[in-house]
Amino acid sequence: MTFSIELAAELAAEPKSAEVTDWAARLGWVAGLLLFIALVYWLMRQGWKWRGSLQSSLPDLPAAPDAPGAAALAMTGRYHGSTTAGQWLDRIVAHGLGTRSRVELTLHETGLAVVRPGASDFFVPAGRLRGARLDKGIAGKVLAEGGLLIVTWEHGGTLIDSGFRSDRAAEHTTWADALNTMITTTEGAAR
Repeated sequence: MTFSIELAAELAAEPKSAEVTDWAARLGWVAGLLLFIALVYWLMRQGWKWRGSLQSSLPDLPAAPDAPGAAALAMTGRYHGSTTAGQWLDRIVAHGLGTRSRVELTLHETGLAVVRPGASDFFVPAGRLRGARLDKGIAGKVLAEGGLLIVTWEHGGTLIDSGFRSDRAAEHTTWADALNTMITTTEGAAR
């Protein structure tokens, strides 16, 4: 018992660290850090706007026709963005194509309707569809192999890859097969 009393007395006698009293320096560091974060955010926003101005030659996105025909397939999920075809890191931001969002895809005999709540909708006519595949990544999003449905389409002379992820990943193969069959049929009818 005497040992613990002596130990407690020694610990109490040891010098304690001084309390922090230099609040001005601390607040200065916090303000500097907040300014640095704001600067980085502003630079990222400027880069996004600059990329959009570089892609301004891309025409407006086509709207869905009034009567697109019967729906062959429907899917809900996420739209992860669009890139220049074959360049999975070259994001396209013009006309809202760079905005991630929820998506409702509907495949019609006339094309692919892309409805995005909170972002601009667009329609890819069947004649502009070029291919569909399963892949693992698109600018800013990398998943397991086959985790993304990539639809390649032509718009304004530019080939575009758009990445979608279904709420039910098992649908991806069905979608890729249906899109590729539609493209083959459309190309055969055009000849």
